[in-house]
Amino acid sequence: MKHHTLDALRSTAGVHAKFQDFTTTRETRLLRWAELLEKEPDRRLRTLPETEYQPTSVRDRMRCVDSPMALAFEDAVFRAEGLKDDTYGEAKRFFELTDWQLHGFVCSCHSGATVRSGSAAKSLRRAARPSPGLLAMLWDALLLR
Repeated sequence: MKHHTLDALRSTAGVHAKFQDFTTTRETRLLRWAELLEKEPDRRLRTLPETEYQPTSVRDRMRCVDSPMALAFEDAVFRAEGLKDDTYGEAKRFFELTDWQLHGFVCSCHSGATVRSGSAAKSLRRAARPSPGLLAMLWDALLLR
């Protein structure tokens, strides 16, 4: 076995700076996924049928070819960061989404059998925005009266 310095490996392996600087926060993951979807905003991606009616054990295993989750799984950065597959449950875990958030752009009840890639990206960008806590919402409600 031949040993190399880290610098030598970087030049040999062609490690990309963008990959090295990628941080693993929920927000950056969601925004990266949105960027991947926005590359072809009119692309039609397949949705999953009636996710809200499936038992959790079934819903978490749901997947289909050419879905928003399949597109995310094609990304080498996400796989290197720990995305294990293109199932509903794995997308929920890896991107730290609620069922309600994920359902909003991968379920057939919202857009039919397919969803525009650009529409899914908009949903992801909304989900990436930090939501105010309960106390902040109550405080705002009291001040706006």
